[in-house]
Amino acid sequence: MKRKLLSVLLTGALAASMFVGCGTSTETTDTGAAGGDTATTTEATDDGTSAATGTKVGVAMPTKDLQRWNQDGANMQSELEAAGYEVDLQYASNDVQTQVSQIENMINSGCNVLVVAAIEGSSLGEAMDMAAEKNIPVIAYDRLIMNSDAVSYYATFDNYKVGQVQGQYIIDQLDLENTSETFTMEITAGDPGDNNAGFFYDGAMDLLKPYIEAGTLVVKSGQVDFAEVATPAWATETAQSRMETILSSNYANEDLDVCLCSNDSTALGVENALAANYKGEYPIITGQDCDIENTKNMIAGKQSMSVFKDTRTLASQVVKMVGQILSGETVDVNDTETYDNGTGVIPSYLCEPVFADKDNYKELLIDSGYYTEDQLQ
Repeated sequence: MKRKLLSVLLTGALAASMFVGCGTSTETTDTGAAGGDTATTTEATDDGTSAATGTKVGVAMPTKDLQRWNQDGANMQSELEAAGYEVDLQYASNDVQTQVSQIENMINSGCNVLVVAAIEGSSLGEAMDMAAEKNIPVIAYDRLIMNSDAVSYYATFDNYKVGQVQGQYIIDQLDLENTSETFTMEITAGDPGDNNAGFFYDGAMDLLKPYIEAGTLVVKSGQVDFAEVATPAWATETAQSRMETILSSNYANEDLDVCLCSNDSTALGVENALAANYKGEYPIITGQDCDIENTKNMIAGKQSMSVFKDTRTLASQVVKMVGQILSGETVDVNDTETYDNGTGVIPSYLCEPVFADKDNYKELLIDSGYYTEDQLQ
């Protein structure tokens, strides 16, 4: 099938928004005084802000197995320590019980605020109950913690918009609004235990579903519903195995035009499957996180784009929120409607995602200092 590859009009606008980052106008919500049992004081910093002394922040990250969490943890620790806080940073090797134990240890060791990127959003009940009992505020970091009223705030990127960016990229690349051609597509979504995965999927599918229903996009495997396309633990190997089955059953003698992948670890699995089992014209492949291996593949033409979520920007926003919580100030949020964790809507701050492709990755990733050129060789 002949592909119409057009320039993507939203590149400029989205790239421009990267330099704005989280600096959008915000609504605010009131917060009470800091939780925890450890007394704190504040001192003025050179830039006129307040930094806490004798204040400890617990940062719970899911795993070191994915590059993005290593970067998130390092950025968070650096920003918090620069602001004057003691930091207890822990990685849980993608084991829920390990993360629960780590958070409980943070609470028992006197952490005044917790920043938690959950492995599974609904599996931290015991630790969250303990945080609530100790009156310790919790910021859910990039993954919403579900079914707990201990969550004070949520800081993330606009996850629905991440999916929209991916979906709009496909629409623009194939000129779906104007074409009379048909194209084949397969979908690889994220971990069903991650609340964000549904937002990524919904954002993309709300844009693409009309074209599926009209027959412009054809999913030959028939796997469209989230439950059918989800990838537990975002595992590269799981995504690869599933795509190998799809390719052998449906694309032995036909081109696959589009692979909608929710993030880079699943995209990498799809790319591995294509390299091993596919002889047709190479498809458009979406991703998210701009992991080094995927960015190299993007430069080499093996991945079309990846949504860039600058974790330095998110870390800076969370550090600001931590300071506002501990000083009893109003905490900046810009969304008070979207993210209901089962106990109510959690006040949230949503940073803006942009996308990188072979045309703009140098500007977004190298010129901004996120990567060096050597890292992408």
